[in-house]
Amino acid sequence: MTAPSRALSAPPEPGAPPSPPPSMRLRELAFGAACAAAVRAAARLGVADALGDTPMTVETLATAVHTEPGPLRRLLRALSCHGVFAERPDGTFAHTEMSRLLREDDPNSLRAITLWCTEPWTWDAWPRLDQAVRTGRNVVEDLYGKEFFAYLNEDAPESADVFNRAMTRSSEQSAREVAALLDLSGSRSVADIGGGQGHVVASLLDKYPAMRGSLLDLPRVVENALPRLREGGDLADRVQIVPGDVRDAVPVEADVYIIKNILEWDDESTARLLRNVVEAGGPGTRVVVIENLVDDTPSMRFSTAMDLLLLLNVGGAKHTTDSMVGRLQAAGLAVGEIRPVNPFLHAFDCMVPA
Repeated sequence: MTAPSRALSAPPEPGAPPSPPPSMRLRELAFGAACAAAVRAAARLGVADALGDTPMTVETLATAVHTEPGPLRRLLRALSCHGVFAERPDGTFAHTEMSRLLREDDPNSLRAITLWCTEPWTWDAWPRLDQAVRTGRNVVEDLYGKEFFAYLNEDAPESADVFNRAMTRSSEQSAREVAALLDLSGSRSVADIGGGQGHVVASLLDKYPAMRGSLLDLPRVVENALPRLREGGDLADRVQIVPGDVRDAVPVEADVYIIKNILEWDDESTARLLRNVVEAGGPGTRVVVIENLVDDTPSMRFSTAMDLLLLLNVGGAKHTTDSMVGRLQAAGLAVGEIRPVNPFLHAFDCMVPA
């Protein structure tokens, strides 16, 4: 088994400003909510969309986004400290590589995921993290009296819409990377298990024109499958859309099964899902599991934060390499190569043994 690559911390560049002392760093961490709120405010106001390739004065930018110039300057100055926008010597503001990711039209846009991670319910839940750590349970049911996704869909439809847009955009981006990574030459069929709208299976069918595919997810999810996969779409004759709960059964046969970002809830449902895939595929079937890890160095701050958010909302958890391997082996899978898909996703290439 090949372990994920580990990146060593690079030494500071010559001339780089010194790191703040521990006391200041802790103060900055304690004010982390201000940073998150500032990024959310910029995303909601559409500042990045209004700022073009030419630097703009605060007054012009304020007119474009319907704000007061003074408070907007304060917001931009706070964000500039973190590399989101840049304040120039003449007082104008310009884009940075990070601020461009808040544009809706950027191909790698993170605007939707920025909004999702700072939705109103998160501000209710984060102060109760100590409670979740004590009990190991989510806090959402105590806060709202119902399971997290029931709360979203029934009581917070705007937040549910943000979630759907964030997941769609994230899936679009990572699906291309998954397809580029995987070599499925010689396989005739692929099944996207819990695959949402089907971005991964669509990308793989594009890469392999002779391959057939299946998309399995909950009925309300596959109803909104990509138009390309539905009747009249250019991939419709090569894919079957199967409504169902993967934790109950996997009524799909394929040479390769893809399981992406759905093994982070409770251990029981993870075990059932993997067992269902093993039974559906049978000996010799390839199973590729793609997950965030909390011990992959490039994304530790992001992945561990998402891990805590999962604890708060559904009581779930991100995996370490060892915990993921353990669950896969317990389900009867032989774990082969483990490779990074991008800085925050890893692919576990497995087989159902003969």
